[in-house]
Amino acid sequence: MKRSCCICFFLQKACKAIMSEKPKLHYPNGRGRMETVRWVLAAAGVEFDEEFLETKEQLQKLQDGNHLLFQQVPMVEIDGMKLVQTRCILHYIADKHHLFGKDLKERTLIDMYVEGTLDLLELIIMHPFLKPDDQQKEVVNMAQKAIFRYFPVFEKVLREHGQRFLVGSQMSLADVVLLQTILALEEKIPNVLSSFPHLQEYTVKMSNIPTIKKFLEPGSQKKPPPDEIYVRTVYNIFMP
Repeated sequence: MKRSCCICFFLQKACKAIMSEKPKLHYPNGRGRMETVRWVLAAAGVEFDEEFLETKEQLQKLQDGNHLLFQQVPMVEIDGMKLVQTRCILHYIADKHHLFGKDLKERTLIDMYVEGTLDLLELIIMHPFLKPDDQQKEVVNMAQKAIFRYFPVFEKVLREHGQRFLVGSQMSLADVVLLQTILALEEKIPNVLSSFPHLQEYTVKMSNIPTIKKFLEPGSQKKPPPDEIYVRTVYNIFMP
């Protein structure tokens, strides 16, 4: 009986140690699809470590070691798991840190808003990898989609329910992803919110939430806009 209790005690301690370890993010040193994960962890007030991929050999080592379920990154080590697939990672972190609504209806709304916003964010993520002649055309395309398809939805939501956040009475994954997308788009199109007063106010308020404000300050783990070095690194790692 005593032996059994001892074993249980040590197992509990081991589980607590695993759960208390900082998440470790595996990705190149740039935004890409990992940046949203960084945003959500930061918004939740969770410290994290990063192991940057710089060579094809590092990626191959992860693949050969069966660390990547589908042979690709982003990958996040968290709570004893090696999670891949960006949306899965986001859902786990959001659910764990109470950023995923209080019931099924709220979670469904959050999911719907996140999916729409990620469609717009994907255009921003892929922009640096376009040919120079296509980049300006894509900025026009991004502006049109933001102004005529996506931002009117969120402007209406904020106007009609009069709340501080998109869903319910507290910050959710939907808010974090939308703020990230707005700020990334403003880097390319500074006046993109000029026709959306509720989104302008929302952006200011969200940016001043303490955990997010800290993440937006210089010296945080928020990554700068992609440059030629980042683009070249990504090509060197992932292209055959």
